[in-house]
Amino acid sequence: MSKADTPRRMVLLGASGKLGTLLREAWQAKPTEGVELIPVYRSRDGAESWQPGEDEPELGKVDAILAMWGVTPGPDANLSENTRLALEAERLGSALGADRVLHCSSAAVYKPGSEPLSEDTQPNPQNAYGHAKLDMETTLLDWQTQHGTGPKPCIMRIGNVGGAESLFAAMSGRAPVTLDRFPEGQGPRRSYIAPEDLLHVVLGLATCALKQLPTIVNVAAPRATSMQEIVQAAGKDVAWRTAPEGANALVELDTARLQKIVPLPQSAADPERLVQFWANRSDGA
Repeated sequence: MSKADTPRRMVLLGASGKLGTLLREAWQAKPTEGVELIPVYRSRDGAESWQPGEDEPELGKVDAILAMWGVTPGPDANLSENTRLALEAERLGSALGADRVLHCSSAAVYKPGSEPLSEDTQPNPQNAYGHAKLDMETTLLDWQTQHGTGPKPCIMRIGNVGGAESLFAAMSGRAPVTLDRFPEGQGPRRSYIAPEDLLHVVLGLATCALKQLPTIVNVAAPRATSMQEIVQAAGKDVAWRTAPEGANALVELDTARLQKIVPLPQSAADPERLVQFWANRSDGA
């Protein structure tokens, strides 16, 4: 096998987390030719496991680290761990010879507004999770400046992932799904991405020419989606409440930068597409 025919080897960190699980399932449904995906778990019998602080796993040389791990909001969540995990992913990538590490950030680093938010929009987090992710981003950029060599970090500011956030959790029950209704009579609109499209984007960023790889990139479908339409596409009922003061009618990411590297069709934002993968999972609906 020539070098050109050798599969690109990707290490998936956080393989048992919400995003990691969705990516593995999307991969199992449709593996990508020319790519070897290596799931790594914090602790798992019969599979590759590794935790920060341990010696590097004996995986041979890899091409990219997909750092899909992180700490999400919760009663006992230490959100500052996101920064430590990001640096550990960079160190692992350096040890295994990777030329890039893809990191999960969030749309939460932005202050929502009436227009799509681009990567050039000044970050202005509105909650602790957003601040923790922005701290992670700043540390990674400082790390790159100080070291100069080693894997290039790519910070993915990811929108809502179908099946991995609160709306889909609410749709898993039998009760109507409560949504805010804004003065114009509509519900919230958000930037979403389906798991299979997230996998497509992640692998595209992991295999593109290094000079094309952005340091920061918004990751979502090309347009925002009505949450009401998602609920209806899932066959669920909506229970409306008057939007409280401070609620955001729109959180939309500008994905022009992503579209130049890993294009997604406009249909990636269709509510039926966002619901399909979730509905087909064993715990869906």
